[in-house]
Amino acid sequence: MLNLLDQDIMYLPGVGPKKKEILNKELNIQTWGDLLEYYPYKYVDRTKIYRIIELSGEMPFVQVKGKILSFEEFAMGARSKRVVAHFSDGFGVVDLVWFRGAKYVYNNYKIGEEYIVFGKPTVFQGRYQFAHPEIDRVADLKLDEMGMQPYYSTTETMKKRGMMSRSVERLTKTLATKIPAGSIQETLLPSMVSRLNLMSREDAYRKIHYPQTLDDVQRAQVRLKFEELFYVQLNILRYASEHRRKYKGYIFGKIGPIFNNFFAEKLPFDLTQAQKRVIHEIRDDMRSGHQMNRLLQGDVGSGKTLVALMSMLIAIDNGFQTCIMAPTEILAEQHLDTIRAFLQDLPVRVELLTGIVKGKKRKKILENLVEGKIDILVGTHAIIEDTVQFKQLGMAVVDEQHRFGVAQRAKLWGKSERPPHILVMTATPIPRTLAMTIYGDLDVSVIDELPPGRKPVMTIHKFDNQTVSLYNGIRQQVHEGRQVYIVFPLIEESEKSDLKNLEDGYKKLCEVFPEFRLSKVHGRMKPKEKEAEMQKFVSGETQILVATTVIEVGVNVPNASVMVILDAQRFGLSQLHQLRGRVGRGADQSYCLLVTSYELGAETRKRIDIMCQTNDGFRIAEADLKLRGPGDLEGTQQSGIAFDLKIADIARDSQIVQLARNEAQKIIDDDPRCEKAQYSIFWNRLKELRNTHINWSAIS
Repeated sequence: MLNLLDQDIMYLPGVGPKKKEILNKELNIQTWGDLLEYYPYKYVDRTKIYRIIELSGEMPFVQVKGKILSFEEFAMGARSKRVVAHFSDGFGVVDLVWFRGAKYVYNNYKIGEEYIVFGKPTVFQGRYQFAHPEIDRVADLKLDEMGMQPYYSTTETMKKRGMMSRSVERLTKTLATKIPAGSIQETLLPSMVSRLNLMSREDAYRKIHYPQTLDDVQRAQVRLKFEELFYVQLNILRYASEHRRKYKGYIFGKIGPIFNNFFAEKLPFDLTQAQKRVIHEIRDDMRSGHQMNRLLQGDVGSGKTLVALMSMLIAIDNGFQTCIMAPTEILAEQHLDTIRAFLQDLPVRVELLTGIVKGKKRKKILENLVEGKIDILVGTHAIIEDTVQFKQLGMAVVDEQHRFGVAQRAKLWGKSERPPHILVMTATPIPRTLAMTIYGDLDVSVIDELPPGRKPVMTIHKFDNQTVSLYNGIRQQVHEGRQVYIVFPLIEESEKSDLKNLEDGYKKLCEVFPEFRLSKVHGRMKPKEKEAEMQKFVSGETQILVATTVIEVGVNVPNASVMVILDAQRFGLSQLHQLRGRVGRGADQSYCLLVTSYELGAETRKRIDIMCQTNDGFRIAEADLKLRGPGDLEGTQQSGIAFDLKIADIARDSQIVQLARNEAQKIIDDDPRCEKAQYSIFWNRLKELRNTHINWSAIS
């Protein structure tokens, strides 16, 4: 039997084939249930009726009750006219104004009839008016049942077809009459609903669309948000529990001579307490008998690569091979140089495999890999090609993992008899609520302190009319032996944009600094050209590197002490933080200069102020999440994670995310195999949800 809510939207009275097509295409509403889950984005209190003498131009939407006294018309050109109705409640007069639709106005609104008028009052030539107000006959309304009026988002196409918020509201009202009381099934255990003081599912659906009070709205939202987030978390934890049972990990039981020698003789500096803690966490995973799946978070320069290397040495001491996969050739080569410098003369063979390694050299690397002669393979996505086979891969490190898709990461599993231990690294701090949702099946480690001796980067905001002082500051730093990054947002000028362009900017900077040597790097250069220019800067041959955001990841020049970001208002917070992380890698005081136009919007000012106030990547990531939402954050889209949550907001509902996580964890702890009859309501609901709007496969 077809579930009532699974019925085709076309068969809801008032829809039909034409409206069905619009609802399908514009809002992806195909069933009655889809309409029920198309929630209002705001509400307006319709319980209070104002007198006209109480109106002011600063008021939000209000309603007044009265009668139309007369109509008047004013020409607005050859073919259009403005219609004005003079409306009175007996205490004052207000004008109702229409700039189009005169025929509709005269056909529907009559002099002497009593109406409720709803709109935003404004002042024009000393008189109050409502432009294109909503009007209802008093005879048609039950004033004691008006409550809070819901407002629904509609598209431009819908508006052109006459389908406004009010049209959607009428459809949801019709839908409510077609759903008998008691026909919406509960999806949570009664004990949970009671213990958490949640509204029932049916009440929540009715109140979210037809609330009488603000309290109704808030309680309905909490219930529906909790349910949505609970099932996201339950699915993640169920998957993680199943994964741990199903996949046994290689047991690395010993700490051997290579690790001990490295730790005793080769460490260039003492580990921070955070690094020591993370290494212990990884060590515990590797000897547990379960496959490690761990996310390592840490700001740029916090020492993640060293932690990854020491973890790989544990695998090597136990007779296994390892690999580290980076998103770009530049970053892969940097890892190769860093690892070789750390290891010095230890008996560990490290090789590089990227797209530019070809011919005999590539063939030899692949042969040595199969024979077990290579201990650490550093590379790009070339590592996951089918032709690349290991003798015994025991551990894989994925750096800047948000640059890789889920399917790409999964290919690493096929490189060994058992899935290798996986360490996922990111220098993009991920807010806790987002991490537990996107990477909910990964154990999380955080390096939350920088190595000793590092000075925080000083961030300064400058306007683009302060170039003289900016250039003087750059000149002073270079004369003191430092190097400078100057970042442009675009490569070449766009007709629709006022952004500075890199090509013209480079020429101008060459004129401004004739005494210095400059390099230029952007994404459209050939890899060899880019590498040659980068190497000039790394070696100190050039003092200023003019670039686009290609230097966001993968450049380590301790001597660079100044990062200048032009048109900084065009960058997101996380991107600004990543760029700033390119400096401050040496012992000298470093600076990040954010250059913007003078005219800035409120949100942009917030971003710039946050950058100037803190170097804490997690604070910045939390702020970024609140300003932009999870769908816009770098890392979520590239990973294939498309959160199309209907009502919950991971940024603003962090407490509900945590509550949902805790409740889901209790269920998994009590029923790790998902087979107890008392929880069948949850497991059945999860099966239903697999065919819905949440991209379950992308999560984690």
